[in-house]
Amino acid sequence: MTKVTVSKERMYDLVRAPVITEKATMGSEHNQVTFRVPLDASKPEIKAAIEGIFGVKVKAVNTLRQLGKTKRFRGRVGKRNDYKKAMVTLAEGHSIDVTTGI
Repeated sequence: MTKVTVSKERMYDLVRAPVITEKATMGSEHNQVTFRVPLDASKPEIKAAIEGIFGVKVKAVNTLRQLGKTKRFRGRVGKRNDYKKAMVTLAEGHSIDVTTGI
């Protein structure tokens, strides 16, 4: 497997925001942290960004594309943006505190 190099600027672009939901919080019991990432982000890029920003060892990265909902407002149809989520599993002994800023 080849090592992916990511610039510091791209690292901060890749990790948009932590996902803080009930389901994402349940993942923390299994050493998982969930982040919103751009649609064009790849798993090796996400792994390199998390390791570079937070200084932790990443064991695995799982991603999913969430399609935006179609909503109505005053009779007009609109659509929320699509986004991608990355569930990052950390190695034993490593942790990320998402309640504090970077």
